[in-house]
Amino acid sequence: MLTFGSLARAAYCPRQWYYARREGEDDRPPPEVRDCQSLAFRYPTLRTADDATLNDEPIDVSPAAYRARLDRLAKREEWPGLADPVAREVHLEGKECRGIAHKIVEGEEGEPPTPTFVSPGQPPERGVWRPQRVRAVAMAKALAWEREQTVPSALVEYPAHGVVRRVALTTRNRAAYRKTVRTVRDVDGPPPRTDDEAKCDACDYRERCGVRTRSLRSLLGL
Repeated sequence: MLTFGSLARAAYCPRQWYYARREGEDDRPPPEVRDCQSLAFRYPTLRTADDATLNDEPIDVSPAAYRARLDRLAKREEWPGLADPVAREVHLEGKECRGIAHKIVEGEEGEPPTPTFVSPGQPPERGVWRPQRVRAVAMAKALAWEREQTVPSALVEYPAHGVVRRVALTTRNRAAYRKTVRTVRDVDGPPPRTDDEAKCDACDYRERCGVRTRSLRSLLGL
């Protein structure tokens, strides 16, 4: 069964996913990533921390900006569940994917729950990155499968920036998820290399990725 992490990797670059699977790389984050993710479980304390304390934390904005962002976050309806989640590091197993939801934000009576993923990275100007959208849909679908209820969205937290974004299970986001699942299931050998070479700069497999492949369609100029 696919994991949330491997599916997000495939959404970023199917070829990278192929090499990671072939070499048996696991999805567990390295210590520096866990240090950043730990911020998401200390929002109330960090919100009132002084500059010296925040300067010692792995945040990527100034202490004043960080506190201001957490103050804005505290006005959102999700704040109680984000600041003091009832369920943490929850293993979910759905029909197609399994993995960890860092938090489950329980809704009010009659309202659906919301799973969260804590990203160590930087958020885009708007929304979330495509691999994280795919991961968010996978989490929501897995939670819905387990609880036998509709889960219409998931949250992606960027704790180093004090930012939390919601990912709704829109037609577009579901389509991105389904396309990634199909891509992984159809893999029979290394997928074509990406045309976005910026993705290759930080890839652990860039030295062994091989010669760029081109489809017949591209060779014919179609």
